[in-house]
Amino acid sequence: MAFEQELEIARSLAVESAKLALQYQKGITAVEKADHSPVTRADKECEQLIAGKLKEAFPDDGLLGEEGASAASANGRKWIIDPIDGTRDYLRGNPLWGPMIALEVNGEVAVGVVHFAGYGGSYWAVRGEGAYHNGERVHVSGKTSAAESVLCMNQLNKLDRERYWDRLVPWINGFWAMRGLGGTPDAMMVAAGQAEVWIEPKASPWDFAVPKLVIEEAGGIFRNLDGGSSIYAGNGIGFTPGLASVVEEFLR
Repeated sequence: MAFEQELEIARSLAVESAKLALQYQKGITAVEKADHSPVTRADKECEQLIAGKLKEAFPDDGLLGEEGASAASANGRKWIIDPIDGTRDYLRGNPLWGPMIALEVNGEVAVGVVHFAGYGGSYWAVRGEGAYHNGERVHVSGKTSAAESVLCMNQLNKLDRERYWDRLVPWINGFWAMRGLGGTPDAMMVAAGQAEVWIEPKASPWDFAVPKLVIEEAGGIFRNLDGGSSIYAGNGIGFTPGLASVVEEFLR
């Protein structure tokens, strides 16, 4: 398998950092960052743990972390870290959070891992090697009709400023059901064939790196709202190929 060592270390660090976060969870408080998102002592210490051990194992690789971890790359490789994806859920005691670790190689995500300590375990993927949930390979569903499909969407409370707001509700009405567990859990549902479309209207590269790779390696498609396919565009849609025409019609 390509990137076998990288995957093994990323998986181990995701589990280790989740255990560290659990030690702090009871009674933890947060402060608000400039973008109004919360950050806790656990976020910072988990990122320090992950970044430190990655740099020790791969000293020439770059780093990009949500809480400030940063290092220039000497070889075209960069680790992208979200120490606790879903900090709001973490603060409330909900299980929908987990560390995410991705390796980008020459601008393309090649390895991605997320570990939900209290919700479903680990998902991971390696470019060209497929996507997995707790060791079992996962695939997107074969649904081809919105009327039989599940749409997942995050941050509905922030959508009134988006250009597609006026036509969003009529479009949603065409789906069999709608769910919203938070960005990454929703994305993993698409990858595992439990939902067909996931929309994340506003997020950062560390939010998209792992979901993009896992969905693509599960046979799905990742796009930005402008039709691109970048983790740096600030938004993303993951979907099964059978719903491509439905998604493309909405994006137009």
